[in-house]
Amino acid sequence: MAEEKTGAKYVLRAIPDKCYEEAIEAKARGEMIGWSASNFPQEICTTLGIPVVYPESQAAQIAAKRGALPLLEHAEGDLGYSNDLCAYARISLAYADVGKCPGGERDMPLPDFVLCCNNICNCMMKWYENLGKQLGIPVIMIDVPYSNDYDIDGKRIAYVGAQFRAAIKQLEEITGKTWDEEKFQEVCRRSSECGRLWLEAASYTNYKPSPVNGFELFNHMAVATVARGREESVEAFRMLIDDYRSFVANNESNWHAPENHRIMFEGIACWPYLRATLTPLKEAGVNTTAMVYGPAFGITYNTFDEMVEAYCSVPNAVNLERSVELRKQVGAAGKIEGGLVHINRSCKMWSGFSPELARRVSADLNVPMVLFDGDQADPRNFSEAQYQTRVEGLVEIMDSARKGA
Repeated sequence: MAEEKTGAKYVLRAIPDKCYEEAIEAKARGEMIGWSASNFPQEICTTLGIPVVYPESQAAQIAAKRGALPLLEHAEGDLGYSNDLCAYARISLAYADVGKCPGGERDMPLPDFVLCCNNICNCMMKWYENLGKQLGIPVIMIDVPYSNDYDIDGKRIAYVGAQFRAAIKQLEEITGKTWDEEKFQEVCRRSSECGRLWLEAASYTNYKPSPVNGFELFNHMAVATVARGREESVEAFRMLIDDYRSFVANNESNWHAPENHRIMFEGIACWPYLRATLTPLKEAGVNTTAMVYGPAFGITYNTFDEMVEAYCSVPNAVNLERSVELRKQVGAAGKIEGGLVHINRSCKMWSGFSPELARRVSADLNVPMVLFDGDQADPRNFSEAQYQTRVEGLVEIMDSARKGA
């Protein structure tokens, strides 16, 4: 058992824990720490040596451990936020108010400043502005306009890149840290390598049969989210690739079920119901071999402008045509026969175009796409019975299609 805990999945699990501990220790020493949106350019704080933690990741962890409801109720009942607001935001704003996790999960140190990037959604802007007002701390905001065009043009790169440079100056003023361009280049190299390795690891679901249970990507994506610029992240993903490569060589898999069908899972995970969403698939022999959400944090680039373009090209910042093309690419590579589309009450931006996205992907790849209702963190917005019925329906359609082929 001790030997198993040295494997890639245990090393990967330890890295986000280490990020938390470093922030807690820095706060105890009197240093300034920040809260950051997941798609804020992580390379900046890593270069400056500023510890940051991630409210989205914390909210997902709290939800996965079934501790979200007391914070959600505090946000709604005591702070006056509507339950139509993103559950991550409600959890985060409630946590900032009470300063403790209700279920015994590890507490996150309160920030001295917050860092926001609206390439995820515009809800992020008001969420982080409210954090700043609630805690009386600075808010550093980067505006990444939604792209109505397929490609990211030079004017957009210049506009966002100037904001990256301005954010560096703001952080120097707030924290007293000094920017080191050579260190930045080294951090960028590691961050891009980390992104490349994460994408390579995720691509092992493309083998048929897959050596990987696709839901495992939900567990490992935390490192790509919170620790992209760290050498230990690079090494951990190399270990994960070695594991997957060994699976292929030995005709093994960590998907311990028949692989009767292969599907795409579209959208953010239902963190309070990971087991409930995986179990019906496993019982039916349906493996998830394509998704956009997990690999989305595989950010790769070679130059500063390419880094800016990468942060302008995250899934929620690009237009419908490009979003459809991305799903078609990963779906074809994953050899999918169908898809499950999460209509996520929390994520209005993503779910708003999901039905049309699903319709186009279904038509172009000639596979059925089935929608189900849920939420990334609010346990009140998911029905296990409905989900089970949708999975059963999808399997019936895929079985019929195979028989008719």
